[in-house]
Amino acid sequence: MGGHGPSTAPNLSREARTMTSPHAKATAPDEIPELFREFVRAGDFEGLASLYENDAVLALPPGEQTAGNAAIAGVFKERFAGQPLSSGDGAVKTVLVSDDLALTSTRFADGRVTAEIARRQPDGSWRWVVDNPNL
Repeated sequence: MGGHGPSTAPNLSREARTMTSPHAKATAPDEIPELFREFVRAGDFEGLASLYENDAVLALPPGEQTAGNAAIAGVFKERFAGQPLSSGDGAVKTVLVSDDLALTSTRFADGRVTAEIARRQPDGSWRWVVDNPNL
């Protein structure tokens, strides 16, 4: 799951929290992992899906690829079914940005590393296009 990080409450910009859409949007690529943690804690799988472009690709379940944000929501719902929802103990690493693309990554205490590619949207928000939650 891309962008897991510490379980502390995110310090999202006021703009990200007050968007008129049903879910907050990331106004910078480093806000996506923060929103991911927030949605996981809330059990909001539609919110998780909103962090991905409509045709995004997620490298889950293990050994497979899931395409499309609706299918991604289903994968997360199944993956977290019956489990206490935790946002993990990872630390978001430096975000690399080039024009309208960004690379986000999280390293966990167990050594697992995630990698995600985000793209700036026409409204200026950022969403993941590719997510590999376990390199």
